[in-house]
Amino acid sequence: MAARRGTDEATTGEGDAPRSRAMMVYRALRRAIIEQALSPGAKLPEDAIGERLGVSRTLVREALGRLAAEGLVELRHNRSAAVAYPSLEEAREVFAVRKAMERLVVEELAGRLTAEQRRRLRTHVGREDEARVRGGAESIRLAGEFHLLLAECTGNSLLIRYVNEVASRCSLILAIYGRPHSSDCAVNEHRDLIEALEKGDVPTAVRLMDHHLASVMDRALLSDRRGDDIRDVLASFAREEGLGQPPAPQVRKPRKAR
Repeated sequence: MAARRGTDEATTGEGDAPRSRAMMVYRALRRAIIEQALSPGAKLPEDAIGERLGVSRTLVREALGRLAAEGLVELRHNRSAAVAYPSLEEAREVFAVRKAMERLVVEELAGRLTAEQRRRLRTHVGREDEARVRGGAESIRLAGEFHLLLAECTGNSLLIRYVNEVASRCSLILAIYGRPHSSDCAVNEHRDLIEALEKGDVPTAVRLMDHHLASVMDRALLSDRRGDDIRDVLASFAREEGLGQPPAPQVRKPRKAR
């Protein structure tokens, strides 16, 4: 999210420029996966990604390693990588864990939201409503970010981390096993949840979250993107991160005649 993105960049000095670019590569790839521009199982060749984002293969490899730790990328024995493709059994396990963690979130927040937190949540749902009209990947991303925003409101760094990871994995799962959905339902469910949290109604908040997550399994925007060239897929994500200019080619000096 924007706040976290700013934190990452603010703590990176000029001497850490490669690290900052690695973070940008990570964010660009992560968004492409979360927004389903890169389909589950899609190959992630380091050379093509580096060419599109204008960075070295070393930075690409670092970003892929971080995404693999989050369960979004699979690193294979031949040093190749691909977007993860969770099995149906893994999908059930991920949603079971997510259900338990998001129950903790609403139990922690019910009746304890500050005025600023209430404002941020309602503003975010307003953005979801606007994105619903436009349709497309933005709607998917904002729906997921609502849950990350809820977790951030708890102030529990460990809970934030785990909710972020399982919510990301759920995006992959929905791309594989989900069905077309109505964004109207998601936005209205988010509004109802905020209202229950504001009232401090824990049983209703838990029930709404359980119902919402159960409904999520039946909702996804699907499209077959397996044939797309990864350079084209990453183009818009590269622009948003300020990447995309290929590194300057190294000019080799001619050898002196002996």
